[in-house]
Amino acid sequence: MRKCFVIEAVMITVYGEMLVPKQPVEYLVPYTTISELYEMIESKEPVMPFSVDEAHVRAKISELIAMLEEPFNKKKLERALATPWGKSPPLPFNDHVTFIVVNAYENAEYGEEFDPIETEMILTALREKAPIMTDQPDLVDRIIEATIPVQIFDMDDFEFAVEEDRNPV
Repeated sequence: MRKCFVIEAVMITVYGEMLVPKQPVEYLVPYTTISELYEMIESKEPVMPFSVDEAHVRAKISELIAMLEEPFNKKKLERALATPWGKSPPLPFNDHVTFIVVNAYENAEYGEEFDPIETEMILTALREKAPIMTDQPDLVDRIIEATIPVQIFDMDDFEFAVEEDRNPV
């Protein structure tokens, strides 16, 4: 059985272990975070603090974009983006990783406490009953403070989250 997590697309490219989990994993990725990949790849601003990491992450971003732009995958994405909360069929990346792109709809439900992408991730997690995976401790704190009923994992706990036998939220 695949473990499922809501995650930003850039996190998948920054954290290499996300693409080689020990068990099958399905990532629910809000489309807005995929749009950010295009902005990052075109920007001259560094994505990572060290140049060695920068080249690697930019290569992974390009690889993910190329996968999503393959004609068959692109057609699946276009159908999913036709309606609010539309989901693409599973897009396999490798034997253990599958992506589902969600046309999440940010509705300012959480006001100014969360930015639009954070809100999309929270709403996706609530709708899909899937935990959020993040590297932002402040986001974890704000979700807890707002008592939003979603499960959230820090990236440092990725292996634990994949192995954990947890019940859906």
